[in-house]
Amino acid sequence: MTKKLVSKATQTFSGTREQTRPGTSPRRFLSSRLVTVSALAVAVVVAVVLALTLTSPSAQSPAPAPQSPAPAPQSPPSAAQSMVNCAPKPSLCGFPDATNSGVPSGVALKSVPGDVTSGPGWHWDERGWVVVDGDGATFTGYAVKAPIEVTGSNVTISNVQVILGGEQIGIGVEHTKNVTIENCTITAPDAGANRLLTGVKDVYGDAKGTVVKGNDISRTATGVQTHEGVIEDNYIHDLGYKPGAGDHTNGTTSNGDTTPLTIRHNTIFNPQDQTDAISLFQDFGVEANRLVQDNLLAGGGYAIYGGAGKDQSSNIRFTGNRISRIFYPKGGSYGPAAYFDSKGPGNAWTNNVWDDTNEQIAAP
Repeated sequence: MTKKLVSKATQTFSGTREQTRPGTSPRRFLSSRLVTVSALAVAVVVAVVLALTLTSPSAQSPAPAPQSPAPAPQSPPSAAQSMVNCAPKPSLCGFPDATNSGVPSGVALKSVPGDVTSGPGWHWDERGWVVVDGDGATFTGYAVKAPIEVTGSNVTISNVQVILGGEQIGIGVEHTKNVTIENCTITAPDAGANRLLTGVKDVYGDAKGTVVKGNDISRTATGVQTHEGVIEDNYIHDLGYKPGAGDHTNGTTSNGDTTPLTIRHNTIFNPQDQTDAISLFQDFGVEANRLVQDNLLAGGGYAIYGGAGKDQSSNIRFTGNRISRIFYPKGGSYGPAAYFDSKGPGNAWTNNVWDDTNEQIAAP
């Protein structure tokens, strides 16, 4: 189209025969024609420029509209929101099970008293048990078929296998401070007539600073019994019951105290239809200053006994725990939890959920 208009203008200038009106000067007529042609040429140029402008990509695309501010970062989902149905394979949800607790695979163990009978801060008592009585002693890398009695302070018991049944205690702490029991496997020949009475116990109820961490405890009537300290990352399961022995089957239990106790990130499964996975009882005093957090629980009469009793409990917090129905439709044979005083000062029940649905469990 542009070429055609230019061609017409050229023909006007090159014509050999100019037509003039009578009385009109040829020069004046030519001048007016030149003005007309010049105007036409300018119009053509403008049209070309306009056409090129309109066909350019930048002209066709409208200017981008101002963008809205980026949305604020969302908070990551809570543990309860991001997991579901953890009980069949706890480690897939990051909880303890046989794959990540107890004596680690590949650790070589020496038999006591078969291979060795003493070491720095400990010895085999000829009456039939191990005594760890040296302050700061470390008892590690042994297999024992007898009780371990800890009377020294600042002691570490680690990577130890205890296989023992009957009315005995796997590892007992007596009048101690700052004892750590970690990555041990404590079990019994079976969960019935030969079950072990207690896996780990503060024998006199006066220990301070006890840490029970990363252990695999099974086939015991009670997994861990202490009034204070830290119970963390343990796999407590297949709890035992000896007919006629009057067992009260507990995963972990406290009998009353106000010294801080933390029970955190354990897997505790009690297949029995009585007592608990975690219990806070007022047998010997009021319960206070307890944090029970991020545990995977199932079974017992109630999975949780929450510390209420004749005296008002206080500062007891249950938060982020999961209760499974793998043994009973109600979590425990009677229900998920009982004996929690929601009106006690500082007491809190928050974000405790059913493991298979993530639905909130109301405070008992």
